[in-house]
Amino acid sequence: MKKLVLAVVVVSFIAIPVSSCLAANQKNTGCGLGSLIMQGNDGLAFQVLAVTTNGTCGNQTFGITSGTLNCEQPKKFVSRETINSYVADNMDNLANDIARGQGEYLNTLAVLMEVPEGSRADFYTLLQSNFSRIYTSPQVSSVDVLSHIESLM
Repeated sequence: MKKLVLAVVVVSFIAIPVSSCLAANQKNTGCGLGSLIMQGNDGLAFQVLAVTTNGTCGNQTFGITSGTLNCEQPKKFVSRETINSYVADNMDNLANDIARGQGEYLNTLAVLMEVPEGSRADFYTLLQSNFSRIYTSPQVSSVDVLSHIESLM
C-alpha cells in the first residue's frame, strides 16, 4: 500500500509538470524561482525541473506581485496604486466634478481607470447620478469613494 501511494505521488510530481510543459509547447515554464534557476536551459528535463521548483516553492505569487523572479508586475496593479493616490489627493475637487458631471479631475480619473474615450460621457453621467452613493458622508474615505465608484461599473 505504501509503495502504491509513493508511486502515485512520484507520478504526480512528474506528470503534472511535464503536461504543463507540453501544453506550453515547451517554450514557457512561467516565472518564478525555478524558471530563474533554469534560465537558458531549453531541454525538457530543465523545463520539468523549473516547473516543479516553481510549484513546490510557491513563489510565483510573490514574483508577480513584486515584479521579481522573471515575473512581470501587472499594469493594473501599478495603476491601482496610482488611482488610490489620485483619489486620496483630490477628494474635494473630485467630489465637485462628480457633482457637476464634468471637469478635469473627473476626466483624469476616467483616464486613470482606463475608461474608453467614447464611454466617458456615460461614465460621468453614471457617477453624477450616483453621487450620494459614492460620497456617502462628509467623512467618507478615499478608499470607500473608489470602492463605491468601482461597484457602479
